[in-house]
Amino acid sequence: MLSVYVETHGCKLNQADSQSIKNSFKKSGYLLSDNPKTSDVYVLNTCTVTSEADRKARQALRSIRRANTDSFIVVTGCYAERDPESLGNLDEVDLILGNQNKLELVNTVTDRLDKLEPDYFEIQRNAKLPELKTRAMVKIQEGCDQICSYCIVPKVRGRERSIPSHIIVNQILDLEKEGFKEVVLTGTQLISYGFEYGNTNLRQLLETILLKTNIPRIRVSSLQPQIIDHQFLNLWKSERLCPHFHIPLQSGSDSILRKMRRLYDTAEYAEKIALVRSELPQASITTDIIAGFPEESALDFEKTYQLCDKLRFTDMHIFPYSARNGTSAWYFKPKVEPVIKKHRVDSLIKLSTENSKTYRESLLGQTRKVLWEKKIRLGQSNYWSGLTDNYVRVYTETTKDQSNEIRSTILTSISDDRLFGKLVVNSSSISH
Repeated sequence: MLSVYVETHGCKLNQADSQSIKNSFKKSGYLLSDNPKTSDVYVLNTCTVTSEADRKARQALRSIRRANTDSFIVVTGCYAERDPESLGNLDEVDLILGNQNKLELVNTVTDRLDKLEPDYFEIQRNAKLPELKTRAMVKIQEGCDQICSYCIVPKVRGRERSIPSHIIVNQILDLEKEGFKEVVLTGTQLISYGFEYGNTNLRQLLETILLKTNIPRIRVSSLQPQIIDHQFLNLWKSERLCPHFHIPLQSGSDSILRKMRRLYDTAEYAEKIALVRSELPQASITTDIIAGFPEESALDFEKTYQLCDKLRFTDMHIFPYSARNGTSAWYFKPKVEPVIKKHRVDSLIKLSTENSKTYRESLLGQTRKVLWEKKIRLGQSNYWSGLTDNYVRVYTETTKDQSNEIRSTILTSISDDRLFGKLVVNSSSISH
């Protein structure tokens, strides 16, 4: 039986694409492998948001070729879409398919393998299902028309397009049957969902999912501040909607935001964060920040730092600015010196670490619903690791199988930068 391993780099949208790729391989008779070193086919679904993402992709390809000399190596995703020529120059790569060709990936791989060695691989229909997962990515939208000055995504993902709501609902219903307990709604620009239909939007899609499915947890991956208002937040009266909001800020300087071509200013952004906290005080709020954008002065950075300190995010994803050929920011000058950029990144990471610790300490004593994912070993004891509804990782010591259960858990302590909890005895649980 032919086995395939799919590795994903980058965003939750890529994770959703990888999930679809795995399902397509499974339906075509492949066995999904959990070990890239022994799989017959290795698929790398790449990111290309930064030059570091490109470097990690090349590193992964070289590593897997050294570990598995016989594997058929496929590269897809955003890097493959943006720069197939340079990937084609790598000796490790057997096949390159960009985002536009992802739907043909499985058929193309099968065809290529059949031509290379028709009798070598045995394709068995109805291959056994992979190990049960707890969380599934569901793509509701793809592409972006915003064209931020620094972002290559519109070039590698294309124009905005939404997936009809009935297809999304049916996919979630299928995931329920498979045993998934949480879906994460993903896309490039979620707030644009349904624009081409004329009579629907993201809020209405969420209402439809709540009405027509019973999946216990629904998480929204990333939002722009413009969509947040009282009517939108009112949906979170349902406990099925996870109280976690990822709202990219990118910069705390209005002049830099204008150069980035973001569609909000810092006053609007701070107002929307305050609105979330006033209506959903238990919610966690995470963000993205780009440090060292061209023309970012010391004052611009100080404004970013001060705003992040004021807003006290649960977590911040800090990215050093990475110039992408094909974006308008590629031509912006002056560039921030690498040593200054690194200092700014390090300062923000330190602030994020402090704020994250403070937030987790504020949760101690609370009882939260935790979706338990996997068993791990800490010291000499068995623990389970899971995520709260508000997206905080928790560990609990137990020898009982908690896989894919949602359990009420008292958050008790923090040790070695880990948040620990105790399962509530006789609490209701949703098991697989």
